[in-house]
Amino acid sequence: MPPASAARPNTRWSAWHAARNILVVRLDNLGDVLTSTPAIQAIRQSSPQARITLLGSRAGAVLARHVPAIDDVIAYDAPWLKSPSHGDLTDRRLLTALRRGLFDAAIVFTGCRQSALPAALMCRLAGIPLRLAHCADNPHGLLTDWVHDTDDDCPEGMRHDVARQLDLVRSVGFHTANERLVFRYAATDVLSMRRKFVAAGGDMNRPYIVVHPGASAEALRYPAERLGAAAEGIGLDSGCQVVYTGGHDEAALVARAQAGMRTPSVSLAGQMTLGELAALIAGAQVAVCTSSGLAHMAAALETPVVVLAASGSAQHAPWRARAHVLEQVHPDEVIEAALDLIEAPPPVWAPPLPLHAAANAASWVALR
Repeated sequence: MPPASAARPNTRWSAWHAARNILVVRLDNLGDVLTSTPAIQAIRQSSPQARITLLGSRAGAVLARHVPAIDDVIAYDAPWLKSPSHGDLTDRRLLTALRRGLFDAAIVFTGCRQSALPAALMCRLAGIPLRLAHCADNPHGLLTDWVHDTDDDCPEGMRHDVARQLDLVRSVGFHTANERLVFRYAATDVLSMRRKFVAAGGDMNRPYIVVHPGASAEALRYPAERLGAAAEGIGLDSGCQVVYTGGHDEAALVARAQAGMRTPSVSLAGQMTLGELAALIAGAQVAVCTSSGLAHMAAALETPVVVLAASGSAQHAPWRARAHVLEQVHPDEVIEAALDLIEAPPPVWAPPLPLHAAANAASWVALR
């Protein structure tokens, strides 16, 4: 059964609001950290004097410098989750870092069907006195506060991941009036993005769409050649340039998508920082992507997005965004969905005003 504090939440709020050094844990992908930002913002707004440190995977921790509510970051690839590297030495270094951090409280964010208990154990061993997470069964001493995890009990009624994390922090009295995803980029990101865009053959005076074929798992990808055909159709019908993005390891995938086109396109695969990518997305007429972190970035930046999902799970849909989520569709349906979201492009493209950010606000501790 749920803990007593769930029935009488005010009895625990004072302890959590007294915390001045808070660890937030989200150990999976960048998109998962992004969907946790409204909850992190709730902590910041409820306890403005607290110092907030993110413990995240190396893939997810890079987001910290783009979230003003996060003061510090510890990068750690957890052995109980999919990651490129594991090892006992890394685990010992993590415990050392957590002990030295002298944290007052830890909040473990998880997706449904993920267990918070391994991270909770690490926090307990590090001597963190307050520990909060979702849990399906009574965690006894591993957590001092917990919220009964109902998502596994009702898969057809699973909450969106953003709502899940907000519900968790509300249980100890952290609230926010603004529940949007948070991503900030700097003016320098806009300038460097524009230089790279032009160097790759793009025209900054013409509107464009962003197409991102990559995904964390091959099973989540839409066939590259079909994506290329869809991108070409969107470009021809809207008058927009087609701009592909992706990591270094996705350049071949982008090339396959471009090969499915008969008209020119621009590839920025492997060329952009996260801030530059955000500036690019913010200026796009629409983004077309797989179910990936880019879909959540588009939502945070208020760019319309078409998501080509292998599974239409509502818990990972773009949060409060103009979006279409499509599952196993023909390229013509992708074209139709994108055109439905594209507004009449301006005669001369202008970059969006950059959101204020201190690009190096967060310190970085990489546990290797």
